[in-house]
Amino acid sequence: MSDLALRRASAALAVVGIGIAGYLTYVHYADLKPLCLASGGCETVQSSQYAKLAGIPVATIGLVGYVLILASSWIRGELGKFLGAGLGLVGFGFSAYLTYRELFTIDAICQWCVASAILMTLLAILGVWRLLRIDAPNDGPAAIAEPASLARDTTGVGAA
Repeated sequence: MSDLALRRASAALAVVGIGIAGYLTYVHYADLKPLCLASGGCETVQSSQYAKLAGIPVATIGLVGYVLILASSWIRGELGKFLGAGLGLVGFGFSAYLTYRELFTIDAICQWCVASAILMTLLAILGVWRLLRIDAPNDGPAAIAEPASLARDTTGVGAA
């Protein structure tokens, strides 16, 4: 997969993450109950003590993280690769911690949080893949042509 394809995939996932985190941020500040298709775990999770970090809603932190990952997908070269991988790994770690809290402390599951955790996992994988990927040489016709030293002399004038 090319660097461009990895950047596009990361950007697409980050946009979905922005949608989820943006929705949860809106729900928090509008003082609404989040839509929840299952057992009502979303409201339980969103109202728990783990829904904020240093007074900042976790959804807002996620929103900022997704925006930064999206921005990193536009940056070519080593800086973009390091930012994408680093932000993805930090997001994955934080999502893993929050998922642990959902399962073993809060005893409730939020579908939005699970979706975000899956997105962060995928973004971490893509970010690390992009970082560790060895850039392929030019894929054009010149890249597959024989080097001059190996080309057969078809003119009959070559050295004996």
